[in-house]
Amino acid sequence: MQKFGGTSVGDVDRIKAVGDHIARTVRHGNQVVAVVSAMGKTTDDLLRLANDVSSTHPGRELDMLLTSGERISMALLCMALADLGVPAVSFTGSQAGIITDTDHTKAKIVEMRPDRLLEALSEGRVPVVAGFQGVSLEKDVTTLGRGGSDTTAVALAAALGADFCEIYTDVSGVFSADPRVVAEAHKIHKISFEEMLELAASGGRVLALRSVEFARNFGVPIHVRSSFTWEPGTWVQEEDETMEQAVVSAISHDVTEVKVTITGVPDRPGIAAKVFREIADRGINVDMIVQNTSIDGFTDISFTVPKDDKAACLEVTRAVSAEIGAREAYADSGIGRVSLIGAGMKTHPGVTAMMFEILAKEGINIEMISTSAIRISCVVRQDDVENAVRALHEAFEL
Repeated sequence: MQKFGGTSVGDVDRIKAVGDHIARTVRHGNQVVAVVSAMGKTTDDLLRLANDVSSTHPGRELDMLLTSGERISMALLCMALADLGVPAVSFTGSQAGIITDTDHTKAKIVEMRPDRLLEALSEGRVPVVAGFQGVSLEKDVTTLGRGGSDTTAVALAAALGADFCEIYTDVSGVFSADPRVVAEAHKIHKISFEEMLELAASGGRVLALRSVEFARNFGVPIHVRSSFTWEPGTWVQEEDETMEQAVVSAISHDVTEVKVTITGVPDRPGIAAKVFREIADRGINVDMIVQNTSIDGFTDISFTVPKDDKAACLEVTRAVSAEIGAREAYADSGIGRVSLIGAGMKTHPGVTAMMFEILAKEGINIEMISTSAIRISCVVRQDDVENAVRALHEAFEL
């Protein structure tokens, strides 16, 4: 399985280069299935058109519009392969048998029926599949949300029993930190599914979270590579004895969230459940949560949500605040998150203390804290994020 992102198929020359790479892979005796994203900024351009024509974007129609970008890429790549003497056939998500629920613009895969792809492979042809899309149980075109082409590729790899899934992008692998922030960041050659899940969930942009979940659940090794250099990249796979058990493997950061706070919340059973049920019913994903100590029967609750959901979340929280008798709800957009990820944390005490000491030395205040067995995340001021990443990267000698 080979997946090529938007920059990898960004123009005619890039599509020809991708076709040449697939052709060479086939000539080495491999069966290949390719998944492609829309060319370059095509999806952004389509969204701009939607905004220009209307302020109302029914989910069904937006999905119909956005899926056209990947259909252009798949057809052009098949033509490039034909020029190289490699028979190929393109498939939309629905033709490839990707069945989803009915949640437009962020549908989830419920079933895979790759019969047509298997038939094409048996005939010696290369199936080229449009990423990011599927067909709902009601037979409507759907899109899989942000990072959907990664999810398409890994899900198909699992359904077809592929040996591994290559994700080609504009970076040469997974790095110990964002190279744009930390010049000394190095490429990680192997990383476990669990570490990659934490990295993707805490701001790492290389792989979509849902694609890593699919890979872990079905045991599909992922190879993240650059389509510009074709050099070996980062393997994401089950943890094994050949992997370094570094205390900290990577540092991620995220400035795409807002902190929502509800003040004066009555401190009694069922109140928090009601608040977060209302938020969940609007399809808003809540991440870090902090509840203050109760004073005189009232408390404050703070939590983070994606910036894209800020308006909807405030609408919900203000309505429920009035209903439960809370004081007010407001959002703070000036925050960012910094996270340490490493499987070695499970057996090395003191990582948390060291992280806090480093941030304190830099004069960086911590507003929220969240941990797992292999991750520590701190919410800080957005202006402090890059300084925090550089200081932590240096202190942990990554």
